[in-house]
Amino acid sequence: MATKLDFKGMACPMPIMKTAMAFKKAASGDTFEVMCDDPGFEPDITAWASETGNNLDEIKKDGNVTIAVITKK
Repeated sequence: MATKLDFKGMACPMPIMKTAMAFKKAASGDTFEVMCDDPGFEPDITAWASETGNNLDEIKKDGNVTIAVITKK
């Protein structure tokens, strides 16, 4: 079961910073579902996952909300 992080209404870079803070406290293999409606979130979270080596399992849209499912390396 993924931990849900709801960052709707926040502007970048806050969703990425808050995601990074959650990942620092998480164990390897923990999965997060991160939701954000900032238009810059999708490219930012994709780059962040790549840079940190965490696995971006899925990225999808629900209206104007981007939902990223990420597993900690």
